[in-house]
Amino acid sequence: MAGRRALGRRFGWLWASFAVSSYGTGLGFGAFPFMAILVLHSGPTQVAALAASGRAVGALVAVPLGPWVEFRRKRPVMIAMDLTRFGALLTVPVAFACGLLTFAQLLAVSIVVAAANIAFNAASGSYLKSLVPPEDLLVANSRFESTTWTSTMLGPPLGGAAIGLFGPVTTVVADAVSYLLSALGIRAIGGTEPRPERTAGPRLRAADLLDGWRYILAHPILRPLLLNAMTVNGLIMAAEPLLAVLLLGQLGFSPWQFALVLAASSGAGGFIGSRLARPLAARFGPRRVLLTSGTLRACWPIGLAFVTPGLPGMLLVAALQLALVTCIGVFNPLLATARLEHTAHDRVARTLTAWSISTSATIATTTALWGALAALTTPRTAIAVAGLLLLASPLLLPRGGETERDERQPREGQLRERESREPKPQAQEQTQAPQERPTATAEGT
Repeated sequence: MAGRRALGRRFGWLWASFAVSSYGTGLGFGAFPFMAILVLHSGPTQVAALAASGRAVGALVAVPLGPWVEFRRKRPVMIAMDLTRFGALLTVPVAFACGLLTFAQLLAVSIVVAAANIAFNAASGSYLKSLVPPEDLLVANSRFESTTWTSTMLGPPLGGAAIGLFGPVTTVVADAVSYLLSALGIRAIGGTEPRPERTAGPRLRAADLLDGWRYILAHPILRPLLLNAMTVNGLIMAAEPLLAVLLLGQLGFSPWQFALVLAASSGAGGFIGSRLARPLAARFGPRRVLLTSGTLRACWPIGLAFVTPGLPGMLLVAALQLALVTCIGVFNPLLATARLEHTAHDRVARTLTAWSISTSATIATTTALWGALAALTTPRTAIAVAGLLLLASPLLLPRGGETERDERQPREGQLRERESREPKPQAQEQTQAPQERPTATAEGT
């Protein structure tokens, strides 16, 4: 977690909390499907429903959370969501120990965790925008991204080993404890946070639920970025289970080969890309690097349709995954930073909630559709169709002229915000004490 640029003690605690929960999530990756299969003896349909329904229903439950988070102090919300995830996950080992674990409980816990994830991300993005100076947002987002990919590379193999040695409940406990430690870390950040002022009425109205989407769809930069994110994330995630079926079923890859190739290439690529994001942006400009990396990441998945058995196939999958995830590692911090820069300070939580709900719903929908397509054709055909559609996704990125024109808006807004924070000169005063940067008020693997 070392970096050349120091962002302060408070950011250090926020980053440490993020790292702990990320590694806990990595360790617990795949724990629920394992438990459904090994403990509850669920079939493929139930396991698929557990993955898709938890994400989709969790996104639906999270719809009113955007306006709710927006007008509350962000740090208490983050702590509350961490404790919610801790409590929900802890019910699973307790029920298992008592012999009362059911598929319905796993589904309910996955829904609660998915909704809490969305609320936490909305609050943490808004908090980060107030905690870190605008010029350091890319540094912060790059560090979060590198931590995400490192935990992706190390967590699942370690979690798989723990499941083999101690059973699937072990990783669920580790994931739950990581959220408790994250809540303690966020509590240690300290400082005061003023309550955001509500600009509308005192009560939440039905129309307020759509504020995030209205803001995104009216914005010339956020709108194409969201459409691109929905398309790319949906198609990539929809092809993942089909790739597993193709490699493990039809091409005869062993599970350890499949896990090792994906974890090593993805983790290494994401870490490399996230470390390159800031120097590339400093040299070529954030706009150009965002558009270039967003275009390049769409070029690689089509190659997965041509995987062959044996060592050549393994090497091809590893190379394609490394290239894809490296581009994603460069793109994601720039996207998170641009999203914060182009979002008004009092709209961040609603915008990020709408963003997370939209991408989660899209992933759930495309996963179901591509499963049906693979059943009607073959997994290889469905992967090829997803790859072909991804080739057109760069058309959804913001056009260069729009991005360049609207880059001025966040800078001007930041200048006005800084000027409003500075104390006005008093009569007969020759000097002023330096104004401390305020703490969080009403963002972003």
